[in-house]
Amino acid sequence: MTTPTRKSVTVPMLQVMKSAGEKIVMVTAYDSTFARIVDDAGVDAILVGDSVATVMQGHTNTIPVTLTEMAYHTALVRRAQPKALVVGDLPFGSYQVGAGQGIESSIVLMKAGAQCVKLEGGTTVATTIEAITRSDIPVMGHIGLTPQSVHRMGGHKVQGRQDGVEPGGRQRLLDDAHAVEQAGAFAIVLEGIPTELAQEITSKISIPTIGIGAGSFCDGQVLVMHDILGLSERELTFTKKYIDMKSLATSAFQEFAQDVRNGSWPDDKHSFH
Repeated sequence: MTTPTRKSVTVPMLQVMKSAGEKIVMVTAYDSTFARIVDDAGVDAILVGDSVATVMQGHTNTIPVTLTEMAYHTALVRRAQPKALVVGDLPFGSYQVGAGQGIESSIVLMKAGAQCVKLEGGTTVATTIEAITRSDIPVMGHIGLTPQSVHRMGGHKVQGRQDGVEPGGRQRLLDDAHAVEQAGAFAIVLEGIPTELAQEITSKISIPTIGIGAGSFCDGQVLVMHDILGLSERELTFTKKYIDMKSLATSAFQEFAQDVRNGSWPDDKHSFH
């Protein structure tokens, strides 16, 4: 008996999954090798995240990564020809100037291979989201703990614990979610907000919610690949190390170094004659 060919995941399919109560799985990837591995695992979406700045480029936050660099990593992921939906992350400075800039930056990522784009913010970027979607480019929103706002928030802090309509307030996040939905986004990431608030947002909006540090009631979940594999130096409350890849890799490199130094590598089997 042959295994049925897996269908490519599309933007409309995520809405169908929400309606059917099927959980959406999204994982980050930044190159072709890991995009292929992640896709083979059967995830629904691959986020080419601006988190590349912290997990691969060595920065302390996501602000330094450029649109050119995001397009490069998006192209690498797309070359793996994944069945998962490829989401390109718009970096800081690529849409803050206004809707026109947001459209132009989104076109860059789409030409690089993204099938949709993601940007951070709620009410303040609603007009930009609307403009991008009018250009037939699907948009995924992102509210709550938005890493590009690290300086305003004074660090990576949980949002929505306090009442109020100011940025980070509970009512503001409800307004943000509604604004993103009404602007035409097809899904929204909820990051670093209380479980109860994420549950309320998920029940009140029609588009899928994808949580990270937002509890179990979201329509889906996303994690950074490096956190899953145990490659990150950081260990956050809302991440989980599923395997200690760092220790495994270190052990392999140490074994190779030992073989080189004692003369056992390369052996005759791995040499030419």
